[in-house]
Amino acid sequence: QLQNKILILTICAAGIGGTFQYGYNISIINAPASYIQVFMNTTWLERMGVPLESNMVLLLWSFTVSAYPLGGLTGAVVAGPMAIMLGRKMSLLLNNVFVIIAAALSGCSRMAKSFEMIMLSRFFTGVNAGVSMNIQPMYLAESAPKKLRGAVALTSASFTALGLVLGQVVGLRELLGGEESWPFLLASNVVPALIQLTALPWFPESPRYLLIDRGDKESCISALQKLRGTSDLSAELEEMLAEQAAVKGQRAKNPWELFQNPALRWQLVSIVVLSSAMQLCGNDSMYFYAAYVFQEAGIPEDKIPYVVIGTGSCELITSVTCNMIIDYAGRRPLLLGGYIFMAGWAIVFMVALSQQTQISWMPYLSMACIFAYILSFGIGPAGVTGVLPTEVFDQMSRPAAYMICGSLLWFNLFLVGTAFPFIVKSLAHFCYIPFLVVCVCTALYVWFFLPETKGKSFLEISEEFRKRNFKTKTRGGFYKGPEEIKTTTL
Repeated sequence: QLQNKILILTICAAGIGGTFQYGYNISIINAPASYIQVFMNTTWLERMGVPLESNMVLLLWSFTVSAYPLGGLTGAVVAGPMAIMLGRKMSLLLNNVFVIIAAALSGCSRMAKSFEMIMLSRFFTGVNAGVSMNIQPMYLAESAPKKLRGAVALTSASFTALGLVLGQVVGLRELLGGEESWPFLLASNVVPALIQLTALPWFPESPRYLLIDRGDKESCISALQKLRGTSDLSAELEEMLAEQAAVKGQRAKNPWELFQNPALRWQLVSIVVLSSAMQLCGNDSMYFYAAYVFQEAGIPEDKIPYVVIGTGSCELITSVTCNMIIDYAGRRPLLLGGYIFMAGWAIVFMVALSQQTQISWMPYLSMACIFAYILSFGIGPAGVTGVLPTEVFDQMSRPAAYMICGSLLWFNLFLVGTAFPFIVKSLAHFCYIPFLVVCVCTALYVWFFLPETKGKSFLEISEEFRKRNFKTKTRGGFYKGPEEIKTTTL
């Protein structure tokens, strides 16, 4: 049981300062939005002697909000070189510096009478989230035994959902969401960073990184012994040495080299499709609609924040459930089921929205759709998408693959955040049509093109993709002679 203890503690130490921060920092900005906008206006009035126009306040607020995905994009780009040069664990530890800077800036912003400090703080918070979203799943999947790889890597999604819920709870008026305490709310992300800086140094580096990237077999064996709690590592070490031999003489690849390599064609297409779909499927936009739908359902305005916590809790419950079943059910069924259900709920949601004022019970159906949509997202796409780059790319291509994944994730988050208000304006109740199309197309892609990776070694997965990438060449490439004649029946 000791092996499970060390592995579980490693997961917790990596998660609390890793993807937890992504979810936490997305949700803590919502509660003090109106107070920060008042602070911007007051600060401008003190500086210039004239108040800001309402559209200028809105513009400054949108800059503050968009600083987060911009920082995330920067973090995703620097995560690859960090993972290669510093290692997985050291990158996660160093990443906390960005959050500490961010917390200092936002915590002192009101005292310094500077709303620019909040914008800068959100940028640094984004950088931290961008790095951790890439490196944490890589670190955990490389440290996990084959039979638990999916479940261990998927904890990244569980920590994101946990961060989301805790951010919603801490942002309540009774805690840190009040007018006087919002700088402390924005600076509260320093607590998980300090926990990680205290805990993570006690746990080992990724064994695969130590052996394949560093060529340090002794440290690799020592890390494996700590993580597995046993000295019988011959089978796993043999598998890793075969991986090392397969990439011998190669150096870590750059993102553009992945696009040029025909042996990585389908792996790249798969992660591009799935990473883009994760943000373009409309899950985050459901949170945008939540308050309006709950209001229409007759929930008092002061009680809505508590109901919104229920939406975050849905994502947390399903990602934990997904954790338990991913290594039994497999990756494909969870992705496929998630996107098919989301497509179905999107249709029901649009019908319910269009009939909201005509039929008395429609607001309740809309409310059910919000919860069902978030549940469908949490059971598959939310977690499985982050696991796949580790499984379908070899050690030398993996950091570059995560850079591409992360960049797409943050760019699309920014795109949806910017475009969604305009989509709502032009399509009104049918604003979920673009998301419906994305869900259907992604489900079709998973059905026809994505192989199952459950319970396979990294080399077996690479071999499966190699066959797929060179299918057309091998089909008529060489003569198999009698082998083919044997199968002919008269």
